Amino acid sequence: MNAHPLRKKTLWLCACMIAAVNSFAQNSITFDTAESKTVISKNIYGHFAEHLGRCIYDGFYVGEGNKTIPNTNGIRNDIVKALKKLKIPNLRWPGGCFADTYHWKDGIGPKDKRASIVNTNWGDVTEDNSFGTHDFLNLCELLETEPYISGNVGTGTVQEMVDWMQYTNFDTKSPMSDLRRQNGRDKAWKVKYWGIGNETYGCGGHMRVEYYADLYRQYASFMSNDGKNHLSFVAAGAKNDDYHWTETLMKDVPLYLLDGIAMHHYSYVDWEEKGAAAKFDEGQYFKTMKQAVWMEELVARHSAIMDKYDPKKKVALVVDEWGGWYDVEPNTNPGFLFQQNTMRDAMIAGVTLNVFNNHADRVRMANLAQCVNVLQAVILTDKEKMILTPTYHVMEMFAVHQNARLLPVSVKTNSYTFGADKLPAVSASASIDSNQLTHISLVNIDARKTQQVTIELKDKKGKTITGRILTSKQMQDCNTFETPEAIKPAVFREFSVKGETLQLKIPAFSVVVLEMVN
Repeated sequence: MNAHPLRKKTLWLCACMIAAVNSFAQNSITFDTAESKTVISKNIYGHFAEHLGRCIYDGFYVGEGNKTIPNTNGIRNDIVKALKKLKIPNLRWPGGCFADTYHWKDGIGPKDKRASIVNTNWGDVTEDNSFGTHDFLNLCELLETEPYISGNVGTGTVQEMVDWMQYTNFDTKSPMSDLRRQNGRDKAWKVKYWGIGNETYGCGGHMRVEYYADLYRQYASFMSNDGKNHLSFVAAGAKNDDYHWTETLMKDVPLYLLDGIAMHHYSYVDWEEKGAAAKFDEGQYFKTMKQAVWMEELVARHSAIMDKYDPKKKVALVVDEWGGWYDVEPNTNPGFLFQQNTMRDAMIAGVTLNVFNNHADRVRMANLAQCVNVLQAVILTDKEKMILTPTYHVMEMFAVHQNARLLPVSVKTNSYTFGADKLPAVSASASIDSNQLTHISLVNIDARKTQQVTIELKDKKGKTITGRILTSKQMQDCNTFETPEAIKPAVFREFSVKGETLQLKIPAFSVVVLEMVN
């Protein structure tokens, strides 16, 4: 017997309502009961400045003689001000691939007498080495940030790197500290973080990990701590899911010589056809998000390998290159990697930083690629103009987690579906800072749907709850030099508290950070 048409319609509506209710109910966040002692290192929020395109020259550095752009010894004042607002904890330099062709002594002494270098990795441009060690370390002092120097293993020598360390770190009399004083700097900078090579599996020498492990041991042995500098050495690590690389380093390098192992992972549509940065469809967006979400598995599996050999977690997983990578903007040098920055990039940043926060017991340093005018930059410049990208605003919103104690959370989320594929729509992380303020960061990567989220507060119930949101009408939206503030954080009000439950609605492709005063 056929059902009455009205009854069929009623049943259909009921089914839809039940599905909708169930859909909303799946987005729930609970705080784990076990108290965590893990601190989210501020160094997770690090940045990267390579000699690549307009990152250093015509980016950070406009030259001492520049009269149109306000600067301090050639460094743009507006960039310094913007990065200090981010509380930038560390800055990696000079590469990247460039690091393994860079010889630091070419970048010291009188600038008009420095040797030039052809940047064979990025555009074959000739650089005059006017930005060198003094300029970088003085920049770090302006930023009040820790320098992270990536040393030359590919074309350099152990002696060259040992000399560099002595030049930057030794206060007492030595050949290199005497040379530093001769070049105008009396006090040592005390550089703590040193990368021993970069991407030695690729542009850093196409090495086998077994060979590199022995090479690392040699470098680290001679760059030994003197008992005062407390140096931290980072081994060049794996690309994506090369777990054999991580396992070999952990197995073959003594832990006393090792402070960190790097890992690099970029988010893109397809490596051979990356697509435009600001003109993309949902299919391209979904593929990019798939790469971003993969970071959770990569970090978890590399960490599990490290746990086998280092259960006390002495060695950090250092994700010192991450971010979105697309085709360059039209009519720009293809070797300069200049790309726009949209809400898609804000999603990459939010998802990735949540992963790092939640794995802060092992991930203790990371570096977004890159800081100015290259890849997923937080700042873009055009002559005297400067804009802050959506990624900048995510980093600024998430800065509340720096050096705060991790509050582990369990997230039950709807799926963001595209075709037959699906991804978790909502990600989150939480922390409590020294002022007893609780912060929760949430990201909804779904390109179409608002996600309703329920947070069980229990003993985390706050007296006052406030929020900020980064969102826009289209996921392709970006800030431009004509409309520099089209995307910026706003007050978030789409939440309510009922008893011990916080309910909120997060629009599609949006980032929300909540603050609770306990």
